[in-house]
Amino acid sequence: MQVSVDRDRCCSSGMCVTNAPEIFDQDDRDGLVLLRQTSFRPDQFADLRLATELCPGGAISLTESDAISLTEGSAISATESDAISATEGGA
Repeated sequence: MQVSVDRDRCCSSGMCVTNAPEIFDQDDRDGLVLLRQTSFRPDQFADLRLATELCPGGAISLTESDAISLTEGSAISATESDAISATEGGA
């Protein structure tokens, strides 16, 4: 599963943080979405889907890959650009 955020589309509602606080945060300066992690456990997938569906600005994109077989305890990483985006605040 890959997750990306588009800070230009974010309207700072905080729905992502409410529904998936382990994964999303809001920037203290402007309230825009930030990814807190770039690797996701299978038990987080439902929260990721819900946060994506409820985002009023459509700022969260979720890509699920059927080609990858998951076992309990495994994790899938976001793309490298998402990792850079998460550490640099999306700028």
